[in-house]
Amino acid sequence: MERRDFLRVSGIGLGMLLTPAFGRAIAAEELVARIDVALKKSLADTAMTAARADGASYCDVRIGRYLRQFLITREDRVENVVNTESTGVGIRAIANGTWGFAATSDLSAEGVAKAARQAVQIAKANSKLTAEPVQLAPVKGVGEVSWATPIVRNAMEVPIKEKLDRLLEVNAAAMAAGASFVNSTLFQINEQKYFASTDGSYIDQDIHRIWAPIQVTAVDKASGKFRRRDGLGAPMGMGYEYLDGRKQDKIALPGGVTGYINSYDMLEDAVAAAKQAREKLKAPSVKPGKYDLVLDPSHLLLTIHETVGHPLELDRVLGYEANYAGTSFATLDKWKSKDFHYGSDKVTIVADRTQKHSLGAVGYDDEGVKAQRWDLIKDGILVNYQVIRDQAHILGLDHSQGCCYADSWSSVQFQRMANVSLEPGKQTLSPADMVKDVDDGIYIIGRGSYSIDQQRYNAQFGGQLFYEIKKGRITGMIEDVAYQIRTPEFWNACTAICDKNDYRIGGTFFDGKGQPGQVSAVSHGTSTARFDGINVINTARSLG
Repeated sequence: MERRDFLRVSGIGLGMLLTPAFGRAIAAEELVARIDVALKKSLADTAMTAARADGASYCDVRIGRYLRQFLITREDRVENVVNTESTGVGIRAIANGTWGFAATSDLSAEGVAKAARQAVQIAKANSKLTAEPVQLAPVKGVGEVSWATPIVRNAMEVPIKEKLDRLLEVNAAAMAAGASFVNSTLFQINEQKYFASTDGSYIDQDIHRIWAPIQVTAVDKASGKFRRRDGLGAPMGMGYEYLDGRKQDKIALPGGVTGYINSYDMLEDAVAAAKQAREKLKAPSVKPGKYDLVLDPSHLLLTIHETVGHPLELDRVLGYEANYAGTSFATLDKWKSKDFHYGSDKVTIVADRTQKHSLGAVGYDDEGVKAQRWDLIKDGILVNYQVIRDQAHILGLDHSQGCCYADSWSSVQFQRMANVSLEPGKQTLSPADMVKDVDDGIYIIGRGSYSIDQQRYNAQFGGQLFYEIKKGRITGMIEDVAYQIRTPEFWNACTAICDKNDYRIGGTFFDGKGQPGQVSAVSHGTSTARFDGINVINTARSLG
């Protein structure tokens, strides 16, 4: 987690979490309460009836209860415990071929009917400035259905003391292993979302996510020099069982690092982080030049996110996000040519909202479209984008791909990134075997700082841990590494991908987009991959 993200949830930026989108502070016991499904259906019917009576040709209703708990510790003390709840109704309507949206926290029949009529009136007002009517891809109503994240133990039901005791135990272990400072945090999110539409769907979903980031810092008191190693645990769509640290979910990686698949041993990682942070203090600085890079999934997830996930969002391609988030080099002419080599023939990248344990896994998106999986890049060729209902016709599709999401009932849903993942290699290959074939390279683990242009074409990425590879062997840790790329050149330099036994997912809770800004949670899966001849710079020298 970057410092700006930590501040956002730990101290200086904590107020941002208590804005209306995140709701009011509540007692921990209230985190397990629910709204009766029959009441939600009644309110949805009331809203849709009011919208239709006022002239809407289409209406959808989202009744949401968004729950968050953040536990924040540092060394031997608790810094903060925050429980928030936000509940309300968001209503979209099409009238005169144009969208309108309104939201309310008033869960009375009168309140939702008023908001529905307001959405219709806004749509009618907007229609005066609309050049083309909305074209919605058809969606067949599914009736009354439900979907829930498959969890073993609801993290919200776990006593706060039990969770804090675990975080403080992690901190103590890191300090005993040589850390000078340590922060550990536990984020838990539960989205209770009910969607109904005039297409005939009534969808009740219960979505859970969890993340346990740590930051370990080692200081050389003699020189004042310090190094940090962040945790390698990824946020997941799971319950509290994620912190079980099951032995069968661990992978031994080159460099003496442990990878985690479907669970996370937070204490083990904290001890390793303390030792590796101290090792980084003594590591020599990298010599700039061209290297073959072996990129661990804990690192490559961010590169996938920035250079594939974002540039293949259709609204960005079309310029809808140009004022804030930027555009994309992956323009429609490249897709229409059917032979744009986004990457080498080793590279197949999929979008998948059905991926188990991923942050983006749902049964249905926020337009009532069933979750799907589809190819974005097939054997290196750009074949598709990510679209929602009112974009599908642009690509000649007869269906939405289910990429619509809003981070709150009070926010209008719009196109967001699906889970975007690199498919594993088809040949048996482990990370250790991959390293054996590298003559002069660098093995990179964990995400670090990055920079990328507004078209997602030129970029630079750092990491957490860097190991020099010489003649097929890891010779030791190095520091101050970042690599520079142009997106298509980078993905065309992919020469090998480890097999499915190395496949892991990582992700982010804080993918920002839109005006007003919204955040979404999204995962990226990959096995370790090799990229040849990549330009590496020395970040210490570049900073002077």
